[in-house]
Amino acid sequence: MAFGAALRELRRAQKTTKGVSLYSRHINRPAGRVLAAAAYRIGMTPNQVTLISAAFSGAAVVLLACVQPSLLLGLAVYTGLAVGFAFDSADGQLARLRRESSAVGEWLDHVVDCAKITALHAAVLISFYRFFQLPSPNWLLLPLGFQFATVLIFFGGLLTDKLKPKVGGGTVASLGAAPSRLRALVLLPVDYGTFCTIFLLLGNERAFLVGYAVLFAVHVLFLAGFMAKWFRELAAIRTM
Repeated sequence: MAFGAALRELRRAQKTTKGVSLYSRHINRPAGRVLAAAAYRIGMTPNQVTLISAAFSGAAVVLLACVQPSLLLGLAVYTGLAVGFAFDSADGQLARLRRESSAVGEWLDHVVDCAKITALHAAVLISFYRFFQLPSPNWLLLPLGFQFATVLIFFGGLLTDKLKPKVGGGTVASLGAAPSRLRALVLLPVDYGTFCTIFLLLGNERAFLVGYAVLFAVHVLFLAGFMAKWFRELAAIRTM
């Protein structure tokens, strides 16, 4: 199959955009689609694409933990994370194109995702300790709190999706529900792609601290809302 044909096939085989933010919907998924078509053309497997995603994200994490913050470092970290995120979208799209979705592929994808979000906030903590002139040692607690919130959002959403009854290839709650553009806009602050952009501020210590703290506060608010929503949805299953 030629690159153009693969791209057209991928456009027809997209997952639902319900519950997906504007960044993932209009930037990351289209970028992943191009990468998936290219990977298909050269005969790559979905697991190989997942490992490329891990390599880009891992390189960004190492740079963040080991190099003095600067504008150049911020650009390098952002680029590594954003490209890794695009490849993270590409592996699933490639699996659908090749009709090779598997339990081991899904397992590898989720393990890499979990490692990425955990290691990224750990790298921020290391960078704070090694390079930043923090107003107070208490700021070292911020990456730990952010890590806690993001891991709970990731795991809670994943587990909720797994526990919901599936009907016709989708969850009961998602059937017949049209994607909301307003919801996609509201979810933008907690999209991983949005979070990646905060590292462009690494050249300005104060700006990065403020931006990172604001995003942490937003994630905490969304965590509370998500947990309440997921609990209600799963509790309602008993009456269905």
